[in-house]
Amino acid sequence: MKKTGIPTPKTETAEAAPPIPTAKAPAASAPVLPPQPLEELMARAAKADEHWDRLLRTSADFENFKKRAARERVEAAQSANAALLQKLLPVLDHFEMAQTAAQNAKNDKLASLQAGIAMIQQQIKGILAETGLEEIDAAGKPFDPMLHEAVSQLESNDVPEGCVLQQIRKGYKLRDRLLRPAAVVVAKKPSAPPAT
Repeated sequence: MKKTGIPTPKTETAEAAPPIPTAKAPAASAPVLPPQPLEELMARAAKADEHWDRLLRTSADFENFKKRAARERVEAAQSANAALLQKLLPVLDHFEMAQTAAQNAKNDKLASLQAGIAMIQQQIKGILAETGLEEIDAAGKPFDPMLHEAVSQLESNDVPEGCVLQQIRKGYKLRDRLLRPAAVVVAKKPSAPPAT
């Protein structure tokens, strides 16, 4: 054979295609599962419903727990504030007594003392009001044992029976919670003069 400069074409070998799967008939030897009885399926469905209900109840209980825990945190903070405020109330009472004494004095030198006491009192009242403290104004109002503490009774023609005649000490509430009841004198009907 002579070699010529013309290359001889190479023949490409065809790749073998994968065999096409053919559908096989089910083997006669494979076990066929018997259908499950209806009662067993109903029992499983009932159990699934029971688990679903338990999940819903548990979720609701968890939500209620979160709300209760948040409410308890707020109440704990309010209780801590209540203890502090109860300690500050006598200080506020003493400032008010000092201011009353300064107002009753006739000396001009006491005017600056009176102004200073008034400023301190307003500052303390402002701080306490920011924390939610409210004064209970009892003067002239009907006696309420939930808000007032009766220290005595006096006969009066000017104030109806069962109303507060005089407030001796102010009462205070922290939001809706009573910190200290107002000490009051309650009016009663004057006794009838003895018949002669």
